[in-house]
Amino acid sequence: QLKLVNPSQYRFEHLVTQMKWRLQEGRGEAVYQIGVEDNGLLVGLSEEEMRASLKTLRRMAEKVGADITVLREREVDYDSDVPRKITEVLVRKVPDNQQFLDLRVAVLGNVDSGKSTLLGVLTQGELDNGRGRARLNLFRHLHEIQSGRTSSISFEILGFNSKGEVVNYSDSRTAEEICESSSKMITFIDLAGHHKYLKTTIFGLTSYCPDFAMLVVSANTGIAGTTREHLGLAMALKVPFFIVISKVDLCSKATVERTVKQLERILKQPGCNKLPLLVNSDDDAVTAAQQFAQSPNITPIFTLSSVSGENLDLLKVFLNVLPPLTNSKEQEELMQQLTEFQVDEIYTVPEVGTVVGGTLSSGICREGENLVVGPTDDGKFLRLKVCSIQRNRSACRVLRAGQAATLALGPFDRALLRKGMVMVSPEMNPTICSVFEAEIVLLFHATTFRKGFQVTVHVGNVRQTAIVEKIHGKDKLRTGEKAVVRFRFIKHPEYLKIGAKLLFREGVTKGIGHVTDLQAITTKENGLEESLGPGQLSF
Repeated sequence: QLKLVNPSQYRFEHLVTQMKWRLQEGRGEAVYQIGVEDNGLLVGLSEEEMRASLKTLRRMAEKVGADITVLREREVDYDSDVPRKITEVLVRKVPDNQQFLDLRVAVLGNVDSGKSTLLGVLTQGELDNGRGRARLNLFRHLHEIQSGRTSSISFEILGFNSKGEVVNYSDSRTAEEICESSSKMITFIDLAGHHKYLKTTIFGLTSYCPDFAMLVVSANTGIAGTTREHLGLAMALKVPFFIVISKVDLCSKATVERTVKQLERILKQPGCNKLPLLVNSDDDAVTAAQQFAQSPNITPIFTLSSVSGENLDLLKVFLNVLPPLTNSKEQEELMQQLTEFQVDEIYTVPEVGTVVGGTLSSGICREGENLVVGPTDDGKFLRLKVCSIQRNRSACRVLRAGQAATLALGPFDRALLRKGMVMVSPEMNPTICSVFEAEIVLLFHATTFRKGFQVTVHVGNVRQTAIVEKIHGKDKLRTGEKAVVRFRFIKHPEYLKIGAKLLFREGVTKGIGHVTDLQAITTKENGLEESLGPGQLSF
């Protein structure tokens, strides 16, 4: 907008309607640039005009129930004697349906690069003591606390209120309070860095569908261990990533610069083709966030310390401005489809019964809805009822496409469930298969890859060993070659979709690709099992 000085009533109403539409498009967020003409010419406004424009903007925001924060101000070198400014303003409101913006960020990086500590500092709001105090609250198992290594996938939340201030555990005690006072939530998926836990990390990246990935590199060790592999995984799954260089308090400026150069060199390689953008000021952080979501080739790099807190604010500014990848239209299209929920975790909770955690990939799921879950080992689907839904640890009536949540299933027998199943609406008639074909690229293999080879295949939340039955047009594959390959699952059929991204590994063999064809087993023959009582099946 150029300027919004004392608009007439009609113009004001028009501006408010426009703001409403923009907020709806951006799922509750919009950035206004004041002092810029529609064609992008930087004109700038004088102090008084700017003050009046901001006042009008504030009035507009109040009318739609939003808050505004000034992101940055710039002086424009124009030919006038009066200094002229342009201002960038973030308008944000809690959406009408109380669905706060939720971005999922997966955290990758080598072992001991400081992933859990960084998340601890961001979510707890206090700095680390240099001996791992900040990460203690993130660990889920005793052996993780003892060894200081993450081996499971844990979720941490960081909220931003509509004024753009951080909401974390430092001022609100519980997760429910954070959810209530935030209009934007960032869920960090803390993954394991150690090579031994690679399958857990791949599972976290494929099944939880993160919007972005944060690659943490320690300044004193540089690119080592699994860093390259994690970078490759993010690239293979087409997850836009940004890089955080941690522990800058431990080493000299020269060492930090060397690590930055090393990263820039790797990012500019032909395989990556990324444009590194080093973030040194709030200005850079805002630019980085806006550019990053528009063009996936830009990779922002932050240098920070979890102990001294240096540059930590830049990362917070970046996360605050970061817009969602999908607009509201795409999400609504997904919501029109039939319900499909991916099962990623299974728990038994006292007095609640069986609880499954995962992501709703399409449709809408309500409390009390009847769904079918499967496929079981013999390819059947079982009926069940969703008793209650929780999202970010607070109760929720309706779950929309693309959101992660936990569903309580009441007295359903836990032994019938496993990771990799799907819960779908009964009328969907899901396709399941044991044999499928995929177009793959072999990334690394010591010898040749041939028929009869066994690999672990990851497709979304499915993780199972499969045998290579046939390689079309060739008898063997070498590193870097492409082919269409037929795989057969060795244990039980799975629910797959054509076009789904696929990763496979076996020791060091890593390949990526996508599913091209399925040999479906029709569910009509299997029939739906009627559940009699808790966990009993009629035969």
